[in-house]
Amino acid sequence: MAHYDPPFEIHVHGEVSLHPDVKVGDVQEALKPLWQYAGARSLAEGSISAYEEEPGLQFDHRQHLLRMCWTVRGDEDFRRNIDDMCMNLNELASTGAPIEVTFYDAEYDEEDEEMREEDSRDDFMIVFVGPTPAAIMQVQRDLLVQDVIALMERHFDASELTGVVGEVDKLFTQRFDALVESLEIGKPPRGSGNGGHRGRNKPRHLH
Repeated sequence: MAHYDPPFEIHVHGEVSLHPDVKVGDVQEALKPLWQYAGARSLAEGSISAYEEEPGLQFDHRQHLLRMCWTVRGDEDFRRNIDDMCMNLNELASTGAPIEVTFYDAEYDEEDEEMREEDSRDDFMIVFVGPTPAAIMQVQRDLLVQDVIALMERHFDASELTGVVGEVDKLFTQRFDALVESLEIGKPPRGSGNGGHRGRNKPRHLH
C-alpha cells in the first residue's frame, strides 16, 4: 500500500468563553471533529499538538475557557471538520469568538529551486462561534473595525474615522435585520395547528 503524506500542516488557534455549567465531557464531544480527525480515541489523547511547543487543546474549567493552539497534518477535507466543530461550540459558547485556521503547504520549500516557480498553497481563514447570530456578528464587526482603523490610521487621525465606523455598523445592522426577517418568514402562522415539532434554529458560524 502506498504511503500517503498529508499535504498540509493545519493550525487551529483561538480562545472561546464557555458557559459556567460546561463540563469536560461537553468539551470532549464538541471537539470530537478535531481529535477524531487526528486519529485519537479521546480528547486527552487528541489534544496534543503535532508540535511539542504548542499547548494544544486546553479546557480551563476554572475560567470557563477553551484555548486552542493545535496543529494536525491533514487535507482540504479538514474544513468540514471545522464546520462541525463550530456547530458544536455554538451550543457551549457564552460569547462570540473568532477562531483562526491556517493551512501551511507541507510540500512547499522556499529553498528548493525546483519548487520556486510554483506558488505555495498556504491558506488562512477565520471562523466564528457564538450562542446567537447577534453575538457572532458582534465579534465579526469588532474585528472588521480593528482592521479598518489600523489601515486608515496610516493616512488619517483616529478622530476623523468616526464616520467610517458608523458606516461599518450600518452594514452589520442591515445584515442582522435581514437575518431576523428571514427567520420570521420561516415561522409557521400562529395557530396553524399542524402538530409538527419545530426545532430551535441552530445558527451556523459565519465566515
